Amino acid sequence: MKNRFYITTPIYYVNDKPHIGHAYTTVAADVLVRYNRIFGREAFFLTGTDEHGQKLQDTATSRGIPPKEYCDEIVTRFLDTWKRLNISYDDFIRTTQQRHIEVVLHILGKLYDEGEIYKSSYEGWYCKYEERFWTEKDLADGNCPDCGRPVSRISEDNYFFKMSKYQDWLIDYIESNPNFIRPEHRKNEILGYLKKKLGDLCISRPKSRLSWGIGLPFDRDYVCYVWFDALINYISAIGYLSDENKFNKWWPNAVHLIGKDILTTHAVYWPIMLKAMGIPMPKTIFAHGWWLKDDTKMSKSLGNVVNPLDLAELYGVDAFRYFLMREMTMGQDSSYSEQSFVSRYNSDLANDFGNLISRLTKMISSYENGKLPKVSEMESQDKEIKQKSIELQKKVKSLVDEFKINSAIEEILQLIRMLNRYIEKNRPWDLYKSENRERLGTILYTASEGLKSAARLLYPIMPGKIEEFSKIFNSQIEELISERAADWGWLLPGMEVKPGKALFPRIDVSKISKQLTKATPEERKTAEFIDLSDFAKLKFRVAKILSAEAIAGADKLLKLQIDLGSEKRQIVAGIAEHYTPEDLIGKSIIVLTNLKPAKIRGVESNGMLLAAKNKGEMVLLTADGDISPGSKIS
Repeated sequence: MKNRFYITTPIYYVNDKPHIGHAYTTVAADVLVRYNRIFGREAFFLTGTDEHGQKLQDTATSRGIPPKEYCDEIVTRFLDTWKRLNISYDDFIRTTQQRHIEVVLHILGKLYDEGEIYKSSYEGWYCKYEERFWTEKDLADGNCPDCGRPVSRISEDNYFFKMSKYQDWLIDYIESNPNFIRPEHRKNEILGYLKKKLGDLCISRPKSRLSWGIGLPFDRDYVCYVWFDALINYISAIGYLSDENKFNKWWPNAVHLIGKDILTTHAVYWPIMLKAMGIPMPKTIFAHGWWLKDDTKMSKSLGNVVNPLDLAELYGVDAFRYFLMREMTMGQDSSYSEQSFVSRYNSDLANDFGNLISRLTKMISSYENGKLPKVSEMESQDKEIKQKSIELQKKVKSLVDEFKINSAIEEILQLIRMLNRYIEKNRPWDLYKSENRERLGTILYTASEGLKSAARLLYPIMPGKIEEFSKIFNSQIEELISERAADWGWLLPGMEVKPGKALFPRIDVSKISKQLTKATPEERKTAEFIDLSDFAKLKFRVAKILSAEAIAGADKLLKLQIDLGSEKRQIVAGIAEHYTPEDLIGKSIIVLTNLKPAKIRGVESNGMLLAAKNKGEMVLLTADGDISPGSKIS
């Protein structure tokens, strides 16, 4: 059990091409599965696509093609992207595949026969975009709380899953299994959600308004709710009902890696579905944060989505993978900018890692005729490198098992920086000039073994570049990532060393490419405009500033408490260089209120104030006259 690892990504909804959020989840899962393999565990990696529901039906209809044909077209974008990003999945499941449909039908029939599903009339607010019903109290300013779009009042007969009867069980299970929902603040979020009474889950849609889905086996006039269908992929793909040995091998070790926006479906719906089916729980549900741009979540409507293939094309697949894993602490939000990408690349990869590879292999080529030298007597500093390299293997394993990939990378970089200092201190070029061959050989061998240790542990993050690295030491990548290669002394004296081209050539910051926006002039002109329906999604209100204070360690940020009439909120604003906290108290400002919450420097912000720049000065947009807090802007 402990030597097996099963990881899943969400199955992505095929309504558009993959974006950086999809890429992050999938690369992170790929990195985790590759690490587990080099740690000696059997591992299985599942990803795929969700291909049913209202949005897909509507899009296909608008294009005049069958939904399945549309799905076949879009799914290739995911397959091509994962191939380009070197994703090593073991299975790619589609919810339109018969192997999945058969399992869904069986589960629906079983739960219905056991009285877990019943038919009832329902009236409520329905969002066709999110394909969810909402109660009156769930709505945000009368709109869908998830997407901000208008909802419709619907009254109809539907089938319901008795989710409410398992509420107390789920609370007890989460509290008794601290690693079930991670990180800790996501577990607390779900426990908070479960403090209010849990309703039963509507798991059907009438074919009269939605025909694209898996039909209910007990009523041909209905199809299955897309989320109930989609979650089952995690067991249908690994042999549930069809291959008992395969299913029992992988399921107890399941780790679901998801974005925080789908936490409720995975941490509430899914465990209760499994409980009702009599299937054990997955090991862990881990919800990571969002990628932000300019402190705002990336979205199509805001026009700030980053295409992962553009970045990979521009800077290389492995550099892109490295940035994603290095920059984000799993479980927290992180901001993307091209400047931060280039800065991280130059600092970590070009200056530290790439420079170490280049200078060390060139010295072996020049001073030792391209052959790895043997070790003479080791001094304390040599032994320190050896000890650090040996300990690093266990430390990285421990951090990866805790989903702390960026911390594991930092530990690897500490060894790389240590090796660079080691070379600077011992000055092999002077040892060569003074013909101190024994000491020179010990320094070059010790540094090479340390470098090998670091490179091996970077393989899951940058498999392509580390494969190139293995050829420098005349080895196959399978040898370098073997468990045997984790031991000190794996490199043999006399091994041929072949310096090649720089693995990480430095990027000229002054020439940061603008190719990420490849739109034609006509496309850019069109993109400047939005539909009235898009603008209608934005909710602006007048807010009165109640208090303001600086945020420790963030010179540009202020934390504001604001009054919106019906509620009080906290927002974070980058205006500290232009306003003191005292200047702000009592001002009536304009706030975008339906922006999803985000953490900025660890402080939660629930909205965004509006400001304008005038000759380098930031000027708040304020309300003219005596306007009550909470007043709508229209």
